Amino acid sequence: MRSIRAGLLALIAGVALVACGPTYRDGPPAPEAGEIAALATAIRDLGPDVAPDEAQAAARIAYLHPLELAERYRITDPPIVHNMKVNAGTRPRGLCWHWAEDLERRLAREGFATLELHRAIANHDKPLRIEHSTVIVSRAGATMASGIVLDPWRWGGRLYWGAVTEDPDYEWWPRGEVFAWKRAREGRDASDPSAEPLPGL
Repeated sequence: MRSIRAGLLALIAGVALVACGPTYRDGPPAPEAGEIAALATAIRDLGPDVAPDEAQAAARIAYLHPLELAERYRITDPPIVHNMKVNAGTRPRGLCWHWAEDLERRLAREGFATLELHRAIANHDKPLRIEHSTVIVSRAGATMASGIVLDPWRWGGRLYWGAVTEDPDYEWWPRGEVFAWKRAREGRDASDPSAEPLPGL
């Protein structure tokens, strides 16, 4: 059964290559005028207690740090193609959970007092979809579901952001809940090499 599923995943990935994201010869482009400000406004609007300077810092990092990561990861292909290169050992990092982990780590260095960071996973329970991980920002003390997805993997280093509940492509679950679900199923499914591994595995 697992070999069949792995084959189906490979077939789907191959069919999707033409639509799995952009290719940047010289790396993803810098944000356009107003994009950082728009995200800062959306973060500030998460609640009246969100500090404007923290919203601005989070937005700036969310847009600019992925550009540094793209250079470090040696991004030259759409996301799924890059995943294949990472899994084959020809690229150092760049799976979706690498992007999420590294962006979360950089955001956490700011020591936000009015914002909270969350990690989320999608497609863990969908056999014919590739698992995806992201980082989410919310106001401090709020649930993940009320936050904003910060996803640099989706467009190969160019940031996607939007409300968690309005994401057109992914249904997000708290990472801890997904890990518990996986443990109940005896760990990570080896047929998806791009999935985020359980801690300790």
